[in-house]
Amino acid sequence: MAKILMKGNEAVAEAAIRSGCRLYFAYPITPQSELIEYMARMMPKVNGTFLQAESEVSAINMVYGAAGCGKRVMTSSSSPGISLKMEGISYIAGAELPAVIINVQRGGPGLGDIQPAQGDYFQAVKGGGHGDYQLIVMAPSSVQEFADMASQAFDLADKYRNPVMILADGMLGQMMEPVEFKEPLTDAEIAEQGKQHNSWCICPNEDGDKKHHHEINSLEIDPQVLEKHVNDLYKKYDVIKQNEVRYEEYNVSDDNEILCLAWGTASRVVKSAINEVKKAGKSVGLIRPINVWPYPYEAIAKAIGPKVKKVYVFELNTGQMLDDVKIAVNGKVPVDFWGKVGGIVFTPAEIQAKLEACF
Repeated sequence: MAKILMKGNEAVAEAAIRSGCRLYFAYPITPQSELIEYMARMMPKVNGTFLQAESEVSAINMVYGAAGCGKRVMTSSSSPGISLKMEGISYIAGAELPAVIINVQRGGPGLGDIQPAQGDYFQAVKGGGHGDYQLIVMAPSSVQEFADMASQAFDLADKYRNPVMILADGMLGQMMEPVEFKEPLTDAEIAEQGKQHNSWCICPNEDGDKKHHHEINSLEIDPQVLEKHVNDLYKKYDVIKQNEVRYEEYNVSDDNEILCLAWGTASRVVKSAINEVKKAGKSVGLIRPINVWPYPYEAIAKAIGPKVKKVYVFELNTGQMLDDVKIAVNGKVPVDFWGKVGGIVFTPAEIQAKLEACF
């Protein structure tokens, strides 16, 4: 299929529709409003349901209901809107329901601004809602990857009966790049795909007098029952950690003197700086977590070659991934950090200067 020039927000929406999403509930917020506008325009054309809820709280609870019926459902928002959804996200995780949530991050805290940022890492990866739970969290760095992750997110949500978050940012949502889409699922394929959930979801009785009873719930009054449920969740999370670690290595070799860590769009800036430093004969590598949960701890540890004298973390926040990097490095070499906040994006020249100062 030919490539199409599209904004990130619109590309991920189109990819979600092609992946069988027929239910979408959201509330407008910048910088992801093009996503909701695209869904409002396109969902009726595929006999889907678009509903602009009266609030983010309403939207996530609509997602809860639709996910309980075993349907491919999605919502999207930006940082403060995601905060409002956190109670519902915890319910969805506790009830073990598949759903896709997109966060096109902006500056914070509070209402912050509408510029790109990466300040929601803690919220997404460490559990921004209440209780012990995990989201699968994907972090795209290009519009193509943003679109590809829509299909991957639905597949992962279905496979593990777990909510999946795509953690993008305002720069990725607004930028335009060429995108190639997969062929859309047919109505028959969507119907067949949905049958995998019939053993647990809320669906019409088709078993005569047996009258199956399926219950969707995240409330357990008996503490023994709740303890078993949480322990079972973490057994599932262990399987996810074994199977779904994804990362990219860029210019990683035994000659590296500096190993960089960056995720999302920030990693693109770091790559440009590495290319410039390389021209001067300096060897710098980069590991970009593609999924920020589960996190590639082992890959980072293995990438610390014999010549590496420092690990450098670059983010558009105050160092939220830094703790995970330090766990991976485990004291082998010093770990340094530099970032920008307030919706300001660092430049390749700034990163290059930080790297050159290490030699």
